[in-house]
Amino acid sequence: MSSYSPYPKSSAAVWWQRRARRIRVPLGFVTAALYLFELWRHAPRPAAIGLSLVLVIPGLLLRGYASGYVKKNRELTQTGPYAHTRNPLYLGSILIAAGFAVALQSWLVALVLAAGFAVIYIPVILAEEEFLRQTFPSFDAYCRRVPRLIPRIIPAESPADSPADSNLVERSPAGFSMELYLSHREYNSLIGAAMLYLSLFLLRPVLTAILHGLH
Repeated sequence: MSSYSPYPKSSAAVWWQRRARRIRVPLGFVTAALYLFELWRHAPRPAAIGLSLVLVIPGLLLRGYASGYVKKNRELTQTGPYAHTRNPLYLGSILIAAGFAVALQSWLVALVLAAGFAVIYIPVILAEEEFLRQTFPSFDAYCRRVPRLIPRIIPAESPADSPADSNLVERSPAGFSMELYLSHREYNSLIGAAMLYLSLFLLRPVLTAILHGLH
């Protein structure tokens, strides 16, 4: 969804969404510090890093695939990954975060990431759903066909849009769009994941050298 809030200022969803945005940045610093601490505390094992790819690669693919379908605030996307889950981008992020917790073999990192998702992203998802429900009359029917997060195996059929929906926006072609992928800059997720994997191999020796230099 876009960064602006489409709800009345008195809405409880907006109240928490604004505070969740404020929490997101400091929580990110806490997670980064914890990541460095865990990386310094014990060296990552190649087997754990390899296992993490089972989660990270599908997460990256899912986010990239979803970003090529979603037309934020313009259409109620119901095709591609959105025929399996209403929130493929968030699901992809969860898989990536879980993968790096596995790579670090850190329950502490996993707990902090899980808490961050519960505190920040669940309220944001609910707020976004409120916006979609207000904007697209067919959203409730879509919710009955497609689960919020855990994907269904067989994609839900996408019925013809309701007349009310059709009057809201100009329809764009269905299917994956590389233009949308690039406009959403989803390639940043791939770059970020690559940098994190490099840090697993290179950052610990640097931290160790710095600490030895301080003694």
